[in-house]
Amino acid sequence: MELQTPPALEPGTLRIIPLGGLGEIGRNMTVFEIDNQILIVDCGVLFPEETQPGVDLILPDLSYLEDKLDRIVGVVLTHGHEDHIGGVPYLLGMKKDLPLLGSTLTLALVEAKLKEHRITPFTLLVKEGQKEQVGPFALEFIAVNHSIPDALAVVIRSRAGVVLATGDFKMDQLPLDGRLTDLRAFARLGEEGLDLFMADSTNADVPGFTPLERDIGPVIESVIAKTPGKVVVASFSSHVHRVQQVIDAAVANRRNVAFVGRSMVRNMAIAQELGFLKVPDNVIVDLKKVSDLPDHKIVLMSTGSQGEPMAVLARLANRDHQISIGEGDTVLLASSLIPGNENAVYRVIDGLVRIGANVVHKGNAKVHVSGHAAAGELLYCYNILKPKNAMPIHGEYRHLDANAKLAIKTGVPAERTLIAEDGAVVDLRDGVAQIVGKVQCGMLYVDGKTVGKITEEDLKDRMILAAEGFISIFAVIDKNTGKVLEGPEIRARAYAEDDHVFDDILPAIEKAMALAAAEGIRDTYAFQQVIRRTIGGWVAKAHRRKPMIIPIVVASEGKS
Repeated sequence: MELQTPPALEPGTLRIIPLGGLGEIGRNMTVFEIDNQILIVDCGVLFPEETQPGVDLILPDLSYLEDKLDRIVGVVLTHGHEDHIGGVPYLLGMKKDLPLLGSTLTLALVEAKLKEHRITPFTLLVKEGQKEQVGPFALEFIAVNHSIPDALAVVIRSRAGVVLATGDFKMDQLPLDGRLTDLRAFARLGEEGLDLFMADSTNADVPGFTPLERDIGPVIESVIAKTPGKVVVASFSSHVHRVQQVIDAAVANRRNVAFVGRSMVRNMAIAQELGFLKVPDNVIVDLKKVSDLPDHKIVLMSTGSQGEPMAVLARLANRDHQISIGEGDTVLLASSLIPGNENAVYRVIDGLVRIGANVVHKGNAKVHVSGHAAAGELLYCYNILKPKNAMPIHGEYRHLDANAKLAIKTGVPAERTLIAEDGAVVDLRDGVAQIVGKVQCGMLYVDGKTVGKITEEDLKDRMILAAEGFISIFAVIDKNTGKVLEGPEIRARAYAEDDHVFDDILPAIEKAMALAAAEGIRDTYAFQQVIRRTIGGWVAKAHRRKPMIIPIVVASEGKS
């Protein structure tokens, strides 16, 4: 059923609108609105796929907020991963004084990011157990375990009811930092009465429980111990726990560690300064000094685990980096694959193997565990919380669907289990949540310094250029008679054949233009359409191609 424009928001009703993160892995952002006041939870980015050439980042659709900025009372950031904080600079670019609420590490990471955008934010530091009144929203923060330290779930109380948004979380019972997901707080919330549970869905279709993070440490140490040369470990630049394991393994094997990649250097410096990363003295070395050390004494901790073309790992595979990789060296990909990145990652792996490196990844060794709760953990939470309504968040549609089925199995009524997508409008009132409509919600593309000016049509054109090539046809006509004075002249780019293959179609173009002139056509645009139809049909039939065709027709006074 096609969703309609939602009705006006009634007093005392909490309206919830996901602007990103539902139906995809990334750009998580949810708007909560009641009594004309707005609270935002997270503002992340999504990284582009191969079908989005030239795009740097994809943001939540911020256009919904353009005329509501003065009504925003706060932005809660659940943790410091890019898919939850990466869009904050663009949101604050719309209104710089929006209050940011988050934990110590989360705010430190986002402040460093904002510094690059020359924005000094207004922040409120919060921690687990803390309660804050922000406009009509009574907030409570709960510790949750994730693949980055200092993650928080948030309880949002309003006169419409009680909502729990988990952010990203799992229930590792032996976490590296000793910080457990606070199930006692969950239990208290369940006893109080929870109206809506918004739970991370990323691993909802994975049975059982997520393996322990600490099981990865011995595997990493073994890989390093067996490598005679350099070791390069690629991971997300904010995965502090994984970096800690790499440092511990390097120390055990009497190796130094160098951080590679701007975001890795920045984030680990922040984590170390705040005490979230424990590094013995004299272990970290500057990348510039790596060449002074023997290969068996170095571990490089880099970015690029998702195959990003300009990240460190891809440049190593292309031999386009100051560090060289070859025989005797090992590259360890200590991360999972974000859906859509598989081809790019395997290309990088192939490139590394081709130059002689031993590549260790999740497919051939246990070098990564997820940071997200699997089905068993979610069932546990549903049974503790006993929510009246459930709205799965953070995941592709299959993940949302799997999460919803778990909710129903534990007793949440099917009609109160909402599988929403980006732009859906959910109203919570009197303990009942329902989807009441939809707002416009598309992709907001960042391309260089431009934001939102790239459209789906532009991306389609870029894909055509990449796959089918480009043909331009230039002609000059007499604006009085329509007679062709010069041309048509054809040039092709990214096309397998030489330009002379178009000699066969030139007479047909000339004939079509002459016929158009005889019919009284003088408009240059009409002539361009005649050329496009003529050559387009011929190329499709003769060469089975659909290139971008750009006819240029100029009208002239003709020769006297």
